[in-house]
Amino acid sequence: MKAIQISQFGSNEALTYTELPEPELNPGQVLIKNKAAGVNPIDWKTCSGGGAAPFIGDLPFVPGWEFAGTVAKVADDVADFKEGDEVFGFINFPERAGCFAEYVAVPADQISLRPHDLPVEAAGGLGLAGLTAWQALFDKGQLQASQKVVILAAAGGVGHLAVQLAKWMGARVVATASSENHEFLRELGADQVIDYRTENITDHVDNVDLVIDGVGGEVGIDALRCVKPGGTLVTLPSVTKDEVIAAGKQMKVNVEPIRVEPNAEQLDRLAGLAADRKLQLQLAQTFPLENIGEAFDASRTGKVKGKLVLTI
Repeated sequence: MKAIQISQFGSNEALTYTELPEPELNPGQVLIKNKAAGVNPIDWKTCSGGGAAPFIGDLPFVPGWEFAGTVAKVADDVADFKEGDEVFGFINFPERAGCFAEYVAVPADQISLRPHDLPVEAAGGLGLAGLTAWQALFDKGQLQASQKVVILAAAGGVGHLAVQLAKWMGARVVATASSENHEFLRELGADQVIDYRTENITDHVDNVDLVIDGVGGEVGIDALRCVKPGGTLVTLPSVTKDEVIAAGKQMKVNVEPIRVEPNAEQLDRLAGLAADRKLQLQLAQTFPLENIGEAFDASRTGKVKGKLVLTI
């Protein structure tokens, strides 16, 4: 099979488009003929030696944690899936998963059936961002109907899904993004949109129940001033979580860091919302698998509207 592999941590020159054996099928797994794989900041950070690199083990390593494809084989002890099923998933994180490849052996308990009207490219990018948004809003943030939530970096992969999920829950949504993305976010359901480049969020918003901080650092710390007593800020970037948590303690705001976890039941919920057209994944751009370097470069800009996806 064709795959992307790294033999040493580094920038794009460490990425190799190569031929590898198909993965062996272990108990509890299904073999996927892969069609699409999402690209996320955690992918290039890990390949550079940061991100999830401490969990990867010995190199070489095939990156990628989310996929969409067709079941090609099923282990004898798997009863929930059969050959030919169209599925998608987010698997094994933060340990190695190998989704940037033509075939992937995946745990059957971490995947979901893909609805027929959810395009395969969109499904390939839904797992990580969708589960991050869901877990940040509902598991860590405990968001309820009629509450007010601020979503920082709302036009990004996680952010634009969080806007839709929060509206589905019945919350009032305040989103931050550059001005060119304001209409996009209003169409997704944002009640108020703030241009982070020209406006300070604390001048416009206060007494919110929850902040989803997709930026971290000083931006996340500044957003703490919007949160009402007893409210919560969920901070996504791991590199700055400690400083945001420390600032939250000083301001008496609950700060929750998050590491997204595979969860098949939540994937099923996301798939159902997508099938009912209550959740849509915005595809920013797709790239052939061999153009992984271009996809990483696009992700590094931090200005992606929606999700980047590799087609396989």
